[in-house]
Amino acid sequence: MAAILVVDDEPEIVTLLRFVLEQDGHAVASAVHGMDALEKLGIEPPDPARALPNLIVLDIMMPVMDGYQLNMRLQSHPRTKEIPILVLTAKGQKMRDLFEMAPNVAAYVQKPFDPKMLRELISGILTSRKDKNG
Repeated sequence: MAAILVVDDEPEIVTLLRFVLEQDGHAVASAVHGMDALEKLGIEPPDPARALPNLIVLDIMMPVMDGYQLNMRLQSHPRTKEIPILVLTAKGQKMRDLFEMAPNVAAYVQKPFDPKMLRELISGILTSRKDKNG
């Protein structure tokens, strides 16, 4: 299926997402904050040999580098600007408004979330991306 990077500092959320997504056959990697994600994506330090995920599930409120700062970095980097982002957060409308203008944000989901709905949403994002890229 797809490679998915979950960027969230809450271990229980990462565990739940890993369980739900691996049931659908996805390979799931995780990062605990934005800088950790940049390293795993091969952005900082630069490592162009690193495989990129098909989707990033991104929390907003995290230590070291938050989701908003990470997404700004992802949008500005040629290797990552096309990766769709699913923003998953406990923060409300104000944070959603910050991400609404980001071209790489495919969806915005508020915590707590329904795992079945999230699975369907992710499936739709991956399918539309595959259709778009042929």
